[in-house]
Amino acid sequence: MTLQQQNISDNNFESCIKCTICTVYCPVTAVNPDYPGPKQAGPDGERYRLKKPFFYDEALKYCLNCKRCEVACPNDVRIGDIIQAARIKYAKSRPSLRDTMLANTDFVGTMASTFAPLVNFTLGLHPVKYLMDTTMGIDRHRTFPKYSSTRFESWYRRKAARTQSLYSRQTAYFHGCYVNYNFPQLGQDFVRVFNAIGIGVRLLAREKCCGVAKIANRCINEATRDAELNLRSIREAVDNGLDVLLTSSTCCFTIRDEYPHLLHLDNADVREHIALATRTLYRLIDEGEVRLVFRKDFHKRVAYHVPCHMEKLGWGIYSTSLLKMIPGLEFVHLNPHCCGIAGTYGFKKEYYDYSQGIGRPLFDQILESKVDSVATDCETCKWQIEMSTGVPVENPISLIAQALDVEATMKANGVSIPPVAD
Repeated sequence: MTLQQQNISDNNFESCIKCTICTVYCPVTAVNPDYPGPKQAGPDGERYRLKKPFFYDEALKYCLNCKRCEVACPNDVRIGDIIQAARIKYAKSRPSLRDTMLANTDFVGTMASTFAPLVNFTLGLHPVKYLMDTTMGIDRHRTFPKYSSTRFESWYRRKAARTQSLYSRQTAYFHGCYVNYNFPQLGQDFVRVFNAIGIGVRLLAREKCCGVAKIANRCINEATRDAELNLRSIREAVDNGLDVLLTSSTCCFTIRDEYPHLLHLDNADVREHIALATRTLYRLIDEGEVRLVFRKDFHKRVAYHVPCHMEKLGWGIYSTSLLKMIPGLEFVHLNPHCCGIAGTYGFKKEYYDYSQGIGRPLFDQILESKVDSVATDCETCKWQIEMSTGVPVENPISLIAQALDVEATMKANGVSIPPVAD
């Protein structure tokens, strides 16, 4: 008998004890009365959907997939996965042209970066925003991230590739779409920091988007195809003795947890070799294997925002601990709160007001803190916070790169290879 015939889910809804704590912690229920909440949308609804698919409620589309319900759940029910799997399986509508476009970050990024100055200028024009709002449903208030004329992969091949094999230790880097098409500086900062402690950086043989946008927009066949390619490249790196590091918490979470839970791709053989850069860097320092030496003239007041997927990973402690190691950095604590963008969710006209309403308590905290910048490990959180507060947002790796005394750090770690030029 199949799981469906037995009325058993391939997710663990049976472990739900109906305490409703997930609903209390859900950021959507606080701003959207049309959303039934994670308990009803997830475990409760699954019981009905397994018997009769017509019990599927289209209001599940309001779920952010932020995983805050799963963080709060005392019984480790995969509530978010239950909801997303139901959307993938039962939603009646096909992904729209808008959703498909927003999901295809590699295709759009390739086209946009080729004509970056023109694209950036055009996307900022009010008539263009109005046209996208009225014809495609991309909210006219949304600010698009800027595209870079020089992709990270191009910079790496031109500036960094020839020296990385000289280092006695090596790691692989899954850079992701954001670093490649929007902000190559973060990838450059990653190379700079890891080279300074004596670790060479290799790129994967091939990589595609991690798939989070395709999963959210129900482009599942495309997401699975890209994920299979990524896993092949990751396995090749691991077989060659390399761990795979990332600077995006969402990419890291997607590859580690969404591939098996939502795309049904087994990654158990490589999962523990996939980690966020800040986690690995902190562990190397904590175990006494490497040292960081910081500039005496670096001074900045910084608040750290823990992204929702980072909270689910449980790895926020590594980024915050690294930032607190910087002598000239004044660290400001923010109460954890979803920023509301949820990847492509906050770009869509029908969700925009909910997105901003969800993030408002976080925006108010940041504005009241009077910081120079906000640190976070998620690029879409960066877009949302910068647009909604005007405060610059930086990845912890970039802040470490800014504060680092590169020559002193190289000397402390016995590194004599010349640093890569920007």
